[in-house]
Amino acid sequence: MPVDTEALFRMLSDGTRLRALMLLAAEGELCVCELTHALDLSQPKISRHLAQLREGGLLQTRRNGQWMYYRIDPGLPDWANNILHHTLLGNAAAEPFCNDRAALKAMPNRPDAACCA
Repeated sequence: MPVDTEALFRMLSDGTRLRALMLLAAEGELCVCELTHALDLSQPKISRHLAQLREGGLLQTRRNGQWMYYRIDPGLPDWANNILHHTLLGNAAAEPFCNDRAALKAMPNRPDAACCA
């Protein structure tokens, strides 16, 4: 599904979706539990925002057992990837993005190590 320019900017205008996208751009693929921990938000709220991003053509999903993993769609047009990449580069040290990454790195029992808590 092609990404609509106006829809992309509407999705980026929401802080939760932007923060989730920046984590995904930085990390590659994350489980819902990792995003919940890093953003300090409830699972239903995170899942709702991720569903909007998926429906908008920005994300792909992968199920591993009971866990759902998200990543930025590799088929995203270059212009959209460039926006995400430059937003990440320009804001890596800015709040709340640096705190989100620090919280993710400090998360105990990340799925790679064991399973979601």
